[in-house]
Amino acid sequence: MEEFNWYVVKTTARSEKRVHERLRKDGYETYLPLLKTVKIWSDRKKKVTQPLIPSTLFIKTSRDNLHDVYPYQGVSSILNYLSKPAVVKEHEINNLRILLQQEAEGELETIEQLQEGETVQVTRGPFQGLIATAIQTEQKFRVVVELHSMGTGFVVNVPKSYLRKVKSK
Repeated sequence: MEEFNWYVVKTTARSEKRVHERLRKDGYETYLPLLKTVKIWSDRKKKVTQPLIPSTLFIKTSRDNLHDVYPYQGVSSILNYLSKPAVVKEHEINNLRILLQQEAEGELETIEQLQEGETVQVTRGPFQGLIATAIQTEQKFRVVVELHSMGTGFVVNVPKSYLRKVKSK
């Protein structure tokens, strides 16, 4: 049986949404993380939706079928790691989905002592389920959500009381 994994598809500039739609139309499972922002011009403000990671979208397929993506207009390449297509873990895709659901934070204290660099999971709030690395800066607690296969990450402020240590396997 074929194993389906998430892979990173690099697109030409500003064609992420079109490539995403073309692939979905042909039955591929894809994920394009979009961020809602406000663009400000000298005469107006406008809410826009833009890709969280420029020129990047994710596709869930088998490694054997990955080469079928190249002929699509707007596809530039597949991200490789050690000369093989880079596999993105399911929890990394879920982390992106959780990150983009809401932007909120509360203020509560916790009894559990967390150390910088520990792996933590968010237990409640808008980022519930997120697995990340703990960092602390000037009495604010933050977590880094990393996409190891892409060598990138995002920093999110989370109340300490919303975090718990993840036990090592």
